[in-house]
Amino acid sequence: MGELSRVEETLLWLCGISSFTGEEGPVCDAVEALLGPMVGEGTIARDGHSLVVTPKVQSDGPSVVLAGHFDVVRTQHDGPTRVEGDKIYGPGAADMKSGLAVMIELLREMSQSPSGWKARPTFVFYEREEGLYLENRLGDLLERFEALRVADLAVCLEPSSNVLQLGCMGSLHGRVVFRGRTAHSARPWQGENAIHKSAGFLRRIGERAPVDVVIDELLYREVMSATMAEGGRGRNVVPDAFALNVNVRFAPGKTVDDAERELSELIAGDAELTVIDRSPSALPARTQPMVRALEALPEVKGVEPKQAWTDVARFGTVGVPAVNLGPGTQSQAHQRNEWTDRAALRDGLELFRRWLR
Repeated sequence: MGELSRVEETLLWLCGISSFTGEEGPVCDAVEALLGPMVGEGTIARDGHSLVVTPKVQSDGPSVVLAGHFDVVRTQHDGPTRVEGDKIYGPGAADMKSGLAVMIELLREMSQSPSGWKARPTFVFYEREEGLYLENRLGDLLERFEALRVADLAVCLEPSSNVLQLGCMGSLHGRVVFRGRTAHSARPWQGENAIHKSAGFLRRIGERAPVDVVIDELLYREVMSATMAEGGRGRNVVPDAFALNVNVRFAPGKTVDDAERELSELIAGDAELTVIDRSPSALPARTQPMVRALEALPEVKGVEPKQAWTDVARFGTVGVPAVNLGPGTQSQAHQRNEWTDRAALRDGLELFRRWLR
């Protein structure tokens, strides 16, 4: 595909800096050092290994937040960060250093030409997104920086292949523990098998069909899945405990408490339930004027509901409407030999440039 564009070079540079969850210090240092001379004094606030950047643009338009996380998951790569044909390979190439590269290039352009922008943007580069909800540092930043809480719109640049994704599903993880009594497996009648006690619940959850919910002509599908299991003391011992991790994905408009109640009703008293992670859902912001403007851009490849969870929900908890839109190749998130499409990366930069101007 010929010579690399500047945004592609920026993505390669970012992918070359290790930034696993909890280890974002080096990439934060590097991005701060790059942006400092570019955007000027007094525009960067650092909080831990996160940055809040407010460029000096001349605009009286709406306030917009562009947000992206520094951290990547630990995936396997069979070669170095590189370009092969129409793809850029590297840790986080899709999720979500492609979005960060677009953010950096927009900041470069705003510093070089501060006039002519129709929005007042704030850029957030944050840590610990790829983990537990309560450890995600965006929540702390929303508490500490008022500008993030009063924005007219936020855009999370999670990988979406330049498809505008509206709203998001909520997510609950529950630990479901079945109790029994140990015995020798040669005499199981002397005990109570905790694994066998889970059969009714597993049958009920397996037979539970997805629940379709339509909001603003967008279809969200509520689902419930057992995703992990542990139990047993030995191969010749009837187990006295058996634990499942159950993940509930629930539609916008439903609360975490609603989801917990549905899971509890499905357990029907057969086991103990402990909720270990709670992430709220978010309603789509389809009628917001700037969202409608995004929808109309030729570089936007379509509009769809966000079936997964993203930090658009976290913005929603403070009353800021938010959407998900990023250039990263969505199917490559968390994959071995992760890559992103070069043309989509360039298109992503162009769509945000066009939208903000």
